[in-house]
Amino acid sequence: MESRIRRRVWVSGRVQGVAFRASARREARDAGVAGYARNLADGRVEAVFEGEPGAVAALLAWCREGPSHARVDRVEVREETPEGLAGFEVR
Repeated sequence: MESRIRRRVWVSGRVQGVAFRASARREARDAGVAGYARNLADGRVEAVFEGEPGAVAALLAWCREGPSHARVDRVEVREETPEGLAGFEVR
């Protein structure tokens, strides 16, 4: 069994008001990835993805595109230690 990994991402661009968080939740649940997504005051979306390495990598790739109405300018990724999260929520 693969080990779980955790990545925190910050997505910049037109990513608020375009269903980015709800779409991320749907993508994460479909991939079996836990975590959350939330809007930040500076206009970015912050997300945490925790799960199998391949599934987390797929979510990171999705973040570089986002939902159809988003415009992603930049994605920053930081490795973190998994915390054993369950489920994915919009905060």
